[in-house]
Amino acid sequence: MKMVLAGIVGAVFSVSAFTVQAEKIRVAGNFATEHSSSKAMQVFKDEVQKLTNGELEVDIFPAQQLGGAAENVQAVRIGAVELIWVGTAYLTRTIPELEVIGLPFQFPSRETAFKVVDGPVGDKLDEFLAKENLVSLGYMELGFRQLTNNERPIKSVADMDGLKIRLQPNETHLATFRALGANPVAMDVKELYSALEQGVIDGQENPFAIIHVARYPEVQKHVSNTGHFFDFISVVANTDRLAALSPKHQKAVKDAMATAVAFQRDLAAKQDAAALDKLVAEGMVYTPVSDQFAAELRSKTADVADSVREKVGKELFSLVEAETAAAK
Repeated sequence: MKMVLAGIVGAVFSVSAFTVQAEKIRVAGNFATEHSSSKAMQVFKDEVQKLTNGELEVDIFPAQQLGGAAENVQAVRIGAVELIWVGTAYLTRTIPELEVIGLPFQFPSRETAFKVVDGPVGDKLDEFLAKENLVSLGYMELGFRQLTNNERPIKSVADMDGLKIRLQPNETHLATFRALGANPVAMDVKELYSALEQGVIDGQENPFAIIHVARYPEVQKHVSNTGHFFDFISVVANTDRLAALSPKHQKAVKDAMATAVAFQRDLAAKQDAAALDKLVAEGMVYTPVSDQFAAELRSKTADVADSVREKVGKELFSLVEAETAAAK
């Protein structure tokens, strides 16, 4: 990671100071180029071009071109890049309060999820981001996470017993799968495909669209619609880097990203609806979750929320509960 960050820092600072040149921002992400979020970043770039008459340049680096998700988080924290888009779970080790929007079976729909993060909850989380010199520019959809594995169809919690499942480095997510009897392994996404291919792990969990664009059907046999978490993509900028832009260009960045986020949310919903059929067409065996199994999943993971409440505090937790209930 240090070598990657050193390379990024060198590339940014070797020419001259950021404000001396024509203004430019670098945007890094780990999602595949065909993923809805990467397409949205092209929308962002085009919008910035239009709003600034080409005075502000945007360079987009998707598909782990500037390192994996964890490396991107570190890069934006130190200002080696101006902006990143990353699964929110990757920010939770820096900002544990973000775990409050990553509870198992928390949101019944994407509409509820976005009403929550677009309101007072998002405003409160912004305060915690600011302490780490980060500013939120919005939340995109990563989506409902679904389970895949190479061992067997998953029809009950008993079928998950002992499965070695890759998860994002998020303590709430890891605790959830421990409660289900699995053997969760935190792993950066850049290592995931090879780990599945080599049989180092049995399975993983991601939204259907990610499972498809990441080519996991090549190395996974079974898929289920567990929908155990609804996951966000956080778009965050380095506070100092954003402030170094002219006021006009700062506004352009924020307005352009609002357009890009709206575009991505719409496209993500469409991609997710179509992705499961593609997975089945590519040879995966689909086992839908029964009502009985869904109830069992919720029962087994009910205590996970208690540990999150203790970690983030009653005030924030209660705010999320109230806003979620109102959004429903």
